[in-house]
Amino acid sequence: MGGAGGGYEDVYVRLKAYEGRAAAVGGVGKDLVNAPMIRHWCEALGDTNPAYAGAEAVAPPTMLQAWTMGGLSGHEGRSEAYDELLGLLDGAGYTSVVATDCEQEYLRSLRPGDRITFDAVIESVSERKTTKLGTGYFVTTRMDVQAEGEPAGTHRFRILKYVPVGRARRDSPATGRAESSEAGPDAPASRRAAETGADATTPRPERSDSRRSDSERSRSERSGSERSRSERSRSERPRPVVNRDNAGFWEGVFRHRLLIQRCEECRTLRFPWLPGCNACGGLEWDTVEAAGEGTVYSYVVMHHPPFPAFDPPYAVGLVELAEGVRMISNVVGVPHDRVRIGMPVRLAFERVDEELELPVFRATEGSEV
Repeated sequence: MGGAGGGYEDVYVRLKAYEGRAAAVGGVGKDLVNAPMIRHWCEALGDTNPAYAGAEAVAPPTMLQAWTMGGLSGHEGRSEAYDELLGLLDGAGYTSVVATDCEQEYLRSLRPGDRITFDAVIESVSERKTTKLGTGYFVTTRMDVQAEGEPAGTHRFRILKYVPVGRARRDSPATGRAESSEAGPDAPASRRAAETGADATTPRPERSDSRRSDSERSRSERSGSERSRSERSRSERPRPVVNRDNAGFWEGVFRHRLLIQRCEECRTLRFPWLPGCNACGGLEWDTVEAAGEGTVYSYVVMHHPPFPAFDPPYAVGLVELAEGVRMISNVVGVPHDRVRIGMPVRLAFERVDEELELPVFRATEGSEV
C-alpha cells in the first residue's frame, strides 16, 4: 500500500472497518423463479440445453444473481453500511467504478415457483492498488442466496472504486490535501514507469499531421502541454482481461485471426471462450478460425457514461457470425444512427492505440440503410 504521507493509510484503516458488516439483510427477490425469465436468458445466450425447458425445467445455475437483482428501482434491503463505504470512497476521490469479476457456488437447483431470499456481507476491501484503469480499492461482497429457505448458492461480486489515470483526486478527508493519480500522464516519468512497468528512458513516438496549416501548428505549440496530456489520456484504452481460459483467443487476435472454440466431444462451437463445453460438459477442445462474415443480431448506441478513451455516440453490436456463434464488439464504417439489425458486417482489426489492436465489425459496402 503506497501513497504520500499518512492519508492513504488512514483511508484504508477506515475502509477495513467495514469488513464483515452487512451489505443487505433479508432481501427478497422481486419475482419468483419463472419460466419466461429462464426462456429470455437462454434465448439471449443461445443456450439450448433441454434441462432449462419443459415441465421439469430448472433455471440455468448462472442465473443465480438474476433472481436477486432489484432493477431500476433497487432493493429496500440494502444496508447503510454499504452506502457509507461507497460514500467514503467517493469522498476520498475514488468516484469511478467498474465491476471486475464474480464467483458463484451452486448448492441447489432453482425451479419455477421458488421464492428467493438473500443476505449479503462486505467480505473484503483490498489495499490500494494501481491498475491500467487507475488507482483505487477492490471491494468484494458475498451474497448468500436461499430458495424456499434452503441454501441455494453463494455469489461473490467484486468492484474497483478508482481514480482514472490522469485525473486528480479530490481532497482526502484524512489529510485535507488534493493528490493526483500516481500513474497518470501528469506524474513524473520515473514514478509512472515504476508503477506501470514502462521504461522511463524510452521515448514515445510522436504523432504528426502534415495537413495542418502553419497557424494551426502555432496554436498547437502554444498549448502543447495541454494537447499532449489530452492525447495521452485518450490513448489509455482499457485493456482486456487475459487469463488462462481466454489467452488463446487474444493470441489469435494478435495474429489477426478470430478463433472460436470447438468441443472435441460433441463438436459444438462456443463463444466467448470457456473452460468447458456448455452443451455436453466436455473439457477438451480445439479451435476454428472464423471466416469473418456476420450480421448485426442486436445493437445499442452508447451515449453515456463518457470515458476518455471513447468518443460517444458509438454503436456496440451483438454480431452473429456465419459459424453460428455471437460476439459483442463495435460496429464501424457506418454512422451510429445507420446501424440496423440484419446489417451485414465483416471482421476487421482496429488499432486503438500504440499497443492495442481489437477485433471490430465493419459494415460492408452497400449495407448502409
